[in-house]
Amino acid sequence: MEWQEIYGNWVLVPPRPIAIIHFLGGAFVATAPQVTYRALLEYLAAEGYVIVATPFVNTLDHVTIAQRVMRMSNLALDYLCNELLRRDASSNSPALPIYGLGHSMGCKLHLLIGSLFPQQRAGNILISFNNYPAKRSIPLVEQFTQFSKLAAQVTSQFAAQLDSQLTAPLPQVAAFDVEFTPSPAETSRLIAERYQVRRNLLIKFNNDDLDQTRALDQALQQRFPELTSVLILKGNHLTPLGQEVNWRAGREFTPFDAVGQFFKQELTRDLNQLKQELLCWLNPLESLG
Repeated sequence: MEWQEIYGNWVLVPPRPIAIIHFLGGAFVATAPQVTYRALLEYLAAEGYVIVATPFVNTLDHVTIAQRVMRMSNLALDYLCNELLRRDASSNSPALPIYGLGHSMGCKLHLLIGSLFPQQRAGNILISFNNYPAKRSIPLVEQFTQFSKLAAQVTSQFAAQLDSQLTAPLPQVAAFDVEFTPSPAETSRLIAERYQVRRNLLIKFNNDDLDQTRALDQALQQRFPELTSVLILKGNHLTPLGQEVNWRAGREFTPFDAVGQFFKQELTRDLNQLKQELLCWLNPLESLG
């Protein structure tokens, strides 16, 4: 089973697929999801899930990003259904269900897609959702905003002092104020009023200061209280990015090898728990078997 690129998406197709997962990653690691989330996505593929991972470049216009990744993924999904996953015409087998899986900013994009565009989804899994303003989300934005406001203030004071000596006013320096589109408040309103995907699993890690899952849960409980659940797991904001570590001890087991084995166990334990919980939610009947 090898990764293949289909209309800009990175796709894994297992031999006997049982469902499709459309994956969207975090803001600064989403350009190569087949690399940054390899361990998680390849595990799900090995369990029978077709993976369609759509890369994107982060900008301030999140609506445009959401629309673009939706179009890209739809092209790949159409190709998969018509070519790679085509079934016997005489068979009455239903189409494979499609789930959304998002991490960090990927959650926001799935939520925007589910609020603004008609999409058929069996459910969404939203890991480590956050909806912070640009000042907190993007490095240096807050410092640049403060600098621009100070520059505007200094320019205004200087212009006032010279006003009586000038025939034309000095140009004003506009205060630099950057925000995402839609803003955090607008995003929350869209979700509360228009989000369409009924079944949702929200995952929060116990050591994640960036997480805003609780606020998202409050909004979704107003729409689909019986089909929205929250799961709190051990880990942090980067847990879904964890990669498998193959530690090989030397001929003689040393204290250094013991530290390496412990490090491997700690690094992979939280990711393994996440993998198991995803499978339980995606296919609860199978997990009981």
